Amino acid sequence: MSGSPNQPKNEGLSRRDFLKLTTSVGLGLAIGATGMATIEKAIAPASTAAADSTPEDDAISMYGEHQAGILTPQQTYMYLASFRITTTNKADVIRLFKDWTKFSDLSTSGGTMKTGDNPLLPPSDTGETVDLSASRLTITHGFGPTFFSQDGKDRFGIASKKPLYLKDIPRMPRENLDPSMSGGDVCIQVCAEDQQVAFHAVRNFIRLATGYATVNWLQEGFISGKAGTTPRNLFGFKDGTANKLHDNAEGYDKVVWADRDEPAWMKGGSYMAYRKVRMLLEVWDRSSLSDQEATFGRYKESGAGFGKKGEFDTVDPSQMPVSSHVAIAKQSKQLIHRRGYSYTDAVDPRTGNVNAGLLFIGFTRNPDEQLIPMLKLMQSQDKLNEYTSHIASGMFACPGGLKEGQYMGQSILES
Repeated sequence: MSGSPNQPKNEGLSRRDFLKLTTSVGLGLAIGATGMATIEKAIAPASTAAADSTPEDDAISMYGEHQAGILTPQQTYMYLASFRITTTNKADVIRLFKDWTKFSDLSTSGGTMKTGDNPLLPPSDTGETVDLSASRLTITHGFGPTFFSQDGKDRFGIASKKPLYLKDIPRMPRENLDPSMSGGDVCIQVCAEDQQVAFHAVRNFIRLATGYATVNWLQEGFISGKAGTTPRNLFGFKDGTANKLHDNAEGYDKVVWADRDEPAWMKGGSYMAYRKVRMLLEVWDRSSLSDQEATFGRYKESGAGFGKKGEFDTVDPSQMPVSSHVAIAKQSKQLIHRRGYSYTDAVDPRTGNVNAGLLFIGFTRNPDEQLIPMLKLMQSQDKLNEYTSHIASGMFACPGGLKEGQYMGQSILES
């Protein structure tokens, strides 16, 4: 598979690369002055980055056939930010996306903008990652239905480029969605091994959006697992075991990457579904081990399906309770690529219960076929509903990967 998102990028942003990028997309970022000499001072030179040295596997290129952060092995920390575009001017949107792209190129390479020469102006970078490595930072962007049209209005002359299956996830039984934590025009997923590196990225996306877009909502997630093992969710069960079933190039084509009849900009792209699922931990923690395992249809420690010994042994739904999570999921006969994270928000002051759970993130080539029927089954029949509540939702179309010199959304905004 060409252009893999997991290919490491071994250099910082060199003078040549910076010139190539700025020539293609315009300068955009305020860096204190004009002229190449000042520009050279404003970026961390590639030679310095190499000397201070980020390990070869510490930087993941943002360029390739597919976006990084989809098939990339999960990093420990994640921020998911939804933005609402406030400008009505298409040129402003283009300028914002150019600025975001330049920042993404620099930060995924392990670089930062320097503070600038004028102390009377705000620094051009917030600065908390100076001296830190790239930490396997990935930035994945997607567009919601309202980016293309809203209330019947073609906002930026791009309604005709809306992908085939992009729409809000239909209302489901038993969900309690909060509109303030759902949807959005643009969604950016930021993942890294260092939480400060991840937060620096999302913070600067917010800063650069001033005047063009506002934050709709922001979610913070974490996941941890021993290398080569499937990570566990807050219920203590392995999350993502079924990804193994499509873990090859042919499987990704069938499960993850968009259909050929999609708009050209979706080639190499995917649909990202987001669900915020609150876990009723206090109720769960009072349940017996046998009840917990019967709820999932898997053994807690090994991750194996009932009647099996290994985590990846083919499951047999006939040996599971009919309402178990895995048995219900298998009824749909569909696969999705899971990339979820756990979250903890706060303690509910009324009950003293912890507000925590799962940030479900799943990638599919066709959510109408792969995801929505599965969700309907699970929301109506899954025994896990006794311990969970879906409280937020969103669907975003993630374009294919960028080539050097392109900016986010260019293939949509420029015919």
